[in-house]
Amino acid sequence: MKTKNNYILEGSIIKALLMISLPIIFANVLQTVYQLIDTFWVGRLGTEAVAAVSLSFPILFFLSSIAMGLTMAGSILVAQYNGKGNKEYVSLATGQTLSLVGIIAILISTVGYFSSNFLLSLMTNDSIVLIQATSYLQISFLGMLATFLYFIFQSSLRGIGEVKFPMYIILFTVILNFFLDPLFMFGYKFIPAMGVAGVAIATVITQTISATIGIIVLMRGTFNIKLKIRDLKLRLAWIKKIIRLGLPSSLEHSSRTFGMVIMTFLISTFGTLAVASYGIGTRILSFIIIPAIGLAISTSTLVGNNLGAGNYERVKKITKIGGYIGFLSLTIIGIILFIFAKQISAFFVPGELELISMSTLFIRIMSLTFGLIGVQMVIIGAIKAAGRTTLAMLIAISQLIALFGFGIILSKLFNLGELGIWIAYPLSNVISFIVALFFYLKGEHLKNKVEHN
Repeated sequence: MKTKNNYILEGSIIKALLMISLPIIFANVLQTVYQLIDTFWVGRLGTEAVAAVSLSFPILFFLSSIAMGLTMAGSILVAQYNGKGNKEYVSLATGQTLSLVGIIAILISTVGYFSSNFLLSLMTNDSIVLIQATSYLQISFLGMLATFLYFIFQSSLRGIGEVKFPMYIILFTVILNFFLDPLFMFGYKFIPAMGVAGVAIATVITQTISATIGIIVLMRGTFNIKLKIRDLKLRLAWIKKIIRLGLPSSLEHSSRTFGMVIMTFLISTFGTLAVASYGIGTRILSFIIIPAIGLAISTSTLVGNNLGAGNYERVKKITKIGGYIGFLSLTIIGIILFIFAKQISAFFVPGELELISMSTLFIRIMSLTFGLIGVQMVIIGAIKAAGRTTLAMLIAISQLIALFGFGIILSKLFNLGELGIWIAYPLSNVISFIVALFFYLKGEHLKNKVEHN
């Protein structure tokens, strides 16, 4: 029987990849624009404010990665059960993931709120930066539950191939955030000026709105996932399945964000200017690799659904074509970024000549291996969809080890300072690409490992 998502299981693979990836890419562009808007406004408060947000950013990502991994497990299950045609299990997988991740979010938020000052004090001795970073981080933790709930809504819809509606929600929140940021940062009438803390408050408001819309949509069954109250009651067998798939994925996400935390610790030894440069560079990096993320998610959606339907030959073709597209698109983006790195840096911190110079160098060095990132992420997306989340974790860990190892050796032993850390990024990309390619060439790792009983 034909369905509106029939293109997932048959027809042009390139068309299917583009139909899913383009809305995801646009949604992720909007999400990153959301973050860049924060960076843009914070940049008006000075280098200390930029450094404060830069210190908080990897901590939030690191703690969020636990839930993100479990959310990925839910998406894998949703995709494969959707391909198999089991609508009851599609809704049940969503509900079980929602409850489990919600509980974890509450625990993380509580611990994170009360340990914010301690964590940040390990990363900086600058009292001004520490005060601003602590207020930003604590307020951000208050909105973490809403953030996690929206993650589940978004990933569940992507699992069935519905990618446009989450994009519309993000567009709305980006527009709203653009006005809320300066409102709470600089104040207006009865609203006091709150500086960096105001940015966090604006974020919590928009996150809460997004999560509320997502839950309502799931409960109403608007997009072929009708969440029922009974689906939210935790079931041991499902929790085990989600954890089995999600724990390695959580560790994978954790290793990537943990790498950011470690590198932030390392870069902080070279001063506030280096920390601010690192923050600008990593924010831009998160924006530039969006096409690869979109391709990875679309590859995962297509592979998961086709594995559920038993279309194994199509799975291989999806991964191969996705890899070619990823390499080409990221290479082109890397070239553009290399050329315009200085102008991009100046946009965020106008007038800060030293910061612009250092950020420009970091961005240009990172851009050298973007094509390899594109291939690597597509392979990881396919491997995850097959339930081989442990292999995806190993690829991420290989990158973390290479990044930290090269960073220490080049910055400390070879006395290159922050330049050594910049160089460590492309070197670590080469290592993780080789590991990902090895797993892909073994072939059997794209076979289905999710049980449907």
